[in-house]
Order: sequence, then structure tokens, then C-alpha cells
Amino acid sequence: MPGNSPRPNRRKAGTKKGAVVGSGGQRRKGLEGKGPTPKATDRFKHVAARKAKAARKASSSGGDRPRTTAGRRAQGTREGAELLVGRNPVVEALRAEIPASALFIALGVDVDERINEAVQTAGDRGLSILEVSRTELDRMTGGVLHQGIGLKVPPYAYASLPDVVASASGVPLLVALDGVTDPRNLGAVVRSAAAFGASGVILPERRAAGMTATAWRTSAGAAARLPVARVTNLTRTLRSLQEQGFTVLGLDADGDVTSDGLDVGTDPVVIVVGSEGRGLSRLVGEACDQLVSIPMTSDTESLNASVAAAVLLADVARQRRQASHE
Repeated sequence: MPGNSPRPNRRKAGTKKGAVVGSGGQRRKGLEGKGPTPKATDRFKHVAARKAKAARKASSSGGDRPRTTAGRRAQGTREGAELLVGRNPVVEALRAEIPASALFIALGVDVDERINEAVQTAGDRGLSILEVSRTELDRMTGGVLHQGIGLKVPPYAYASLPDVVASASGVPLLVALDGVTDPRNLGAVVRSAAAFGASGVILPERRAAGMTATAWRTSAGAAARLPVARVTNLTRTLRSLQEQGFTVLGLDADGDVTSDGLDVGTDPVVIVVGSEGRGLSRLVGEACDQLVSIPMTSDTESLNASVAAAVLLADVARQRRQASHE
């Protein structure tokens, strides 16, 4: 009768937990393990695996996607293509027949003579001309102001310093940068150097900005006309130029002479510009023949590196014009 069982908690037959017979070797196989842990790149959904997959996809598609420059890109101009943006830089690069592979035009862009010239020149050279949305061009440039146009170019081809000196028309005038890491400052210096008749610009290979797309754009196309050389050791290069008859002038706030009292005549000159923060490095400053300061009001602490370079370049160019008329 229900409820009167002498063993109310007695387990019914066939309901015992766990195996009541052998597992057929399954438990032994489970204890054997699954072998060594796979590498991170072989594990599904692992970050390293996703990165490896993306790299394989990029290499299979040719691996020649343009590298974008989002305002500051000081290093790494030796690998991959770059996207040169801005109407003047693109037109100047096409005029100078800089190697390029594609021209990108934003849909609905305001067409002017520079856009027409860029499209015409690119078509004459057989370059691919691609219309993309403005959003896509924004993504490709990383948010840099592109003015609706971009040119896919290979990494900047640096000139050798001996070639720069040999190809100088007239008395050489060079500008060397020491520790300038902002590509916009570099582009502005290149633009000023071209405007005042310099023969070329010298950059150190390390701890300095390179000729990235940002520097190209800031130069407003002057980088297509003015050669830029890279050297391993700036101090040694300056001493070598001194042996060739160059006068090395270093820009320094505590200079021995002001730019007003400078007298270089028609001598070959190298103007050395330091970084905006720390100025010239010790070894570079010691290698200079003369340290030059720019007279300013007491309220102004310092000038931007590119502005200071432009001021001294203008003074040297003025002295050369006066000397040529005498």
C-alpha cells in the first residue's frame, strides 16, 4: 500500500548513478588527451589567428594597398605605397612625372583647373583613374584633408648627397634638419627651401621625420622639385661638407651672431635647423662654424623650426642677391 513501504528510500532497480558496465575503453581514450596545445595562430577566434588571416588575405591580393598617413607619420617610408593628397601636391607630382599607379577622385568634388589637369595628365600617362565616394577617400587617408583627390605613389626616392651637391645650379645652399620629427615641419622647410633657391635638404636616417604623404602635402608640391637626401650620421656629413668648402650655420637662440649681422657672401652654405623643443644636439652644434640667432622681441620665446629656417634662408638669399649686384 502506498506510504506503508518498510524502505521508503529504497532505489529502484536500474536507477543507480554512474556506469554499471564497462565503458568500452572510452574513458581511457579521454584520459589520453588531445595532443599539444596548438599555436595561437592556429586557434579559432584567437587574436593572433585573425591577424594572420588578414595578413594572408592582404598578401594574396597583391599587398600593394596604399599606406595612409593620419596627420603624423614620421617613420616608415621605405615600405608600401603611399597616398599623396591635396590638389597642388598631386598636380606637382604629376608634372614632375613622379612614378604613380592610380589617381583617386571623390564623387561630387568641386572641379577646377587643377582637378582637370590632374585627370588629363594621369590619363596621358595611362594611370588608373578611380572615382570613389568621399567617405571612402576619408577612410583611405585616415582623416587627412585631401581636397577630393589622391595619388597612389611609391615610397619617396631619396637622392644621394653627392648628387645633390653636384647638380646644384650656382653656389650650393643646403638645409639640414637635426631631430625634426614632425612631417608637417619638414614639408614646410622643403617649401621654404625651394622658394629661396636652396639646392636640397638633408635629413638624418634616425629620429627624424621622413618624406611621408603628410610632408609631401605640406610642401605644396615643392618636394617634387627639390631633392632630399638622407644620411646616416649628420655630424660626420657636416664635417665632410666643411672640407668641401661649405660654411655651416646652426640656428640657435643663443647664437654668436644675429641673422642681421651675418656675412656669408656667395660662399656655399649649409643651414642647420634643430627641433623646436631642444634645438640643436650637442655634437651637431659643435660641428657648426657659426651659431646664428634671429632677433625677436622679448615677449616671443621661440619660433617654429620651419619659420626660423625660412627667416634665415631669406637673409642668406638677400645677401647673395646683393653680392651678385656688386
